Amino acid sequence: MAKKKEYTVLDLFCGAGGLSRGFIDAGFSVKLGVDFDDMALKTFAANHEGAVAKKLDLFNLDNVDKIKKFFEENNYALDVLVGGPPCQGFSLAGPRQIDDSRNKLYQAMVMTARILRPRAVVLENVPGMIQLHGGLVKEKIINDFTKLGYKMGEPKILYAPDYGIPQIRKRVVFVGLLESKTEFEYPEPTCKPEDYVTCEQAIGDLPPLIDVIGDKIQEYPCEPQSPYQMLMRSGSDAIHNHEGTIHDAKTKKFIAMIPEGKNYKSLPPEYDGLYKYHEALTRYHSKKPSPTINTGHRSHFHYKWNRIPTVRESARLQSFDDKFIFYGNKTQQYRQVGNAVPPMLGKAVASEILKWLKKNDK
Repeated sequence: MAKKKEYTVLDLFCGAGGLSRGFIDAGFSVKLGVDFDDMALKTFAANHEGAVAKKLDLFNLDNVDKIKKFFEENNYALDVLVGGPPCQGFSLAGPRQIDDSRNKLYQAMVMTARILRPRAVVLENVPGMIQLHGGLVKEKIINDFTKLGYKMGEPKILYAPDYGIPQIRKRVVFVGLLESKTEFEYPEPTCKPEDYVTCEQAIGDLPPLIDVIGDKIQEYPCEPQSPYQMLMRSGSDAIHNHEGTIHDAKTKKFIAMIPEGKNYKSLPPEYDGLYKYHEALTRYHSKKPSPTINTGHRSHFHYKWNRIPTVRESARLQSFDDKFIFYGNKTQQYRQVGNAVPPMLGKAVASEILKWLKKNDK
């Protein structure tokens, strides 16, 4: 029997590895994840079997040579380069922009593509990035990869709930195909608005943790209550990263006044002016997807319980299954979850890239 072809992935700015997890779930083999966050790399290494997690400072473009060396020493050809360079890596500071240190993070991705010649490049970021500098950043990304031989179409903003993810989150995705005559075909939505997965369908089966922190590892208190919960629990026999937070009496008093789906604006008039941050005291709505998961979670609260969501609840809303375990202290774990691309969104993109690769290998 002929050996099944292995399609390889390199993930720059990998963090905990949401995008990589999506590519693995689609059938790819992730070989290397690169980041500068020690605890995120520990999480990445523990959850991506067969992948190496490497700490490299990509402000130093000489480190791209270390990535090249890794692929040469292991005799790997690279099929897909993925990455989400931080927004501050897109500076257009006049004619000497290439010398602006903030550009080096993005340039590391371009240089890696130039040296390793992956067959496809995936760059993701926040949607606002395509408006940066009046759209010049978008043009620069398209032009830089076009010069390297990649067919670059228009970037597309993908909306997480359209792909079965119980969270209002948007990401802009650029895809370049090496020496292709056709542009990338982005994945079609798999969910209609009336079928979006809700907060309750995502996390309603997890222990409530009312006025308790909870054990580091817990048992499931009930059977799955929805298809999404069943999917998230597949292959898992315990709950990790589900430690509660006990708030002070004042905070709990305010949270208790907020109805589902509302925020601080629902407080009685005597508390006007107490909060100004527009997401302060935002309570999830049980029958809707959650707001965008951020890296702090101090302003979002459970739709039913008067506490912030746990790391596991946030991970579920990001579409990380329960087998995916986060490492570090709670602050580090929250940051890893909030910074990640939802794995199910990554899988949707990866599945279309896989189709293109297989079609071009016939």
